[in-house]
Amino acid sequence: MNQGDSIYFDYHSTTPVDPRVVQVVLHYMTNEYGNASSVDHEYGDRADAAVKKASKQVANLVGALPREVIFTSGATESINLVIHGLPSSGKKRIAVLPVEHKAVLDTCHALAKKELAEIIFLRVDRQGKLDLEHLEQICAAGISLLCVMAANNEIGTIYPIQSVGAIAQRYKIPFLCDGSQTVGKIPIDFTECGITYLAISGHKLYAPKGVGALIVKKGHYLEPLIYGGGHQKGMRSGTLNVSGIAGLGEACRLRQLEMADDEREIAIKRDRLQTLLQTNIPELVINGDYSNRLAGNLHVSIPHIPNKAVIARIRRQLAISTGSACSSGVETSSHVLQAIKLPIDLIEGSLRISIGKFTTNEEIDYAANILSKAINIVAQAISLS
Repeated sequence: MNQGDSIYFDYHSTTPVDPRVVQVVLHYMTNEYGNASSVDHEYGDRADAAVKKASKQVANLVGALPREVIFTSGATESINLVIHGLPSSGKKRIAVLPVEHKAVLDTCHALAKKELAEIIFLRVDRQGKLDLEHLEQICAAGISLLCVMAANNEIGTIYPIQSVGAIAQRYKIPFLCDGSQTVGKIPIDFTECGITYLAISGHKLYAPKGVGALIVKKGHYLEPLIYGGGHQKGMRSGTLNVSGIAGLGEACRLRQLEMADDEREIAIKRDRLQTLLQTNIPELVINGDYSNRLAGNLHVSIPHIPNKAVIARIRRQLAISTGSACSSGVETSSHVLQAIKLPIDLIEGSLRISIGKFTTNEEIDYAANILSKAINIVAQAISLS
């Protein structure tokens, strides 16, 4: 890389599209552009075959059946479809992690505002870890839906989905799992984990933006958000995004083949960056579950150093964030960091660094140098003011 280049360390926000996936997308945009619902000619047949192939590729990655795959525009739509579309004879009681993505929390709050749902918050500790005993108590009391993400999009904490699913099954409670940060990074078995609904976003696993999936357990049905044609078992109407779906399928196929090796290398690079930063910034605090986090996640805080001042100095050289992309530009503290009761000086000094399969060792060293210098300059400016 050239010294003047900006480097990308915001993989939790979105990933670059794998060049091999790009080729598949282009093929279905330019050569095989048929409508998958057109049954009267071969263009439609080939498009339909591409969708069926992608269904198998997605299902294979997460241990589901191809017929359980519903294609959507991404995890946000998938989550909305579940929470709004869940059959209910009365007011829904929904248990959620307080550190869930806003797609879950805002959708639940929208229903609660209309008095259509009651929200029950599960307990997490300072590292964002889930209190399983409290979860079981909540499930035993009876709820309509359980929402526990597979891994947090800010602090990277990985949740014990198999244990959560076992509890949900014991009490016959539908279990919605937001897998957008996890699918393609760590193994998830939809069937073995007892998940009822699994949300996936393509752009978190090296596929394009605007395409994703919802895995719906066989025998379950959701009222649609979108009507018109009865596509996808009546749960999600609309002309299918064949090129995006084919790209998602290819990305899932590649993740199944390469995930283990890639994530091992990513963790080594993350640890190298963490060591370099700790050496240069002794007061650095690591947030989240230090021993059980996403390989590419490094969420840090520097006490009494405003994160916005640091970002302002490095934004043309290094792409990192102060939190979730869904909250970017919103002048409020991270709900995730508030939920784990992080002190205010650590919240205001927090930075989310996330790397991926295209991150190089050269970029790790360069980023550590740039970030350390910027933090020291901001610290000096504060001490002189």
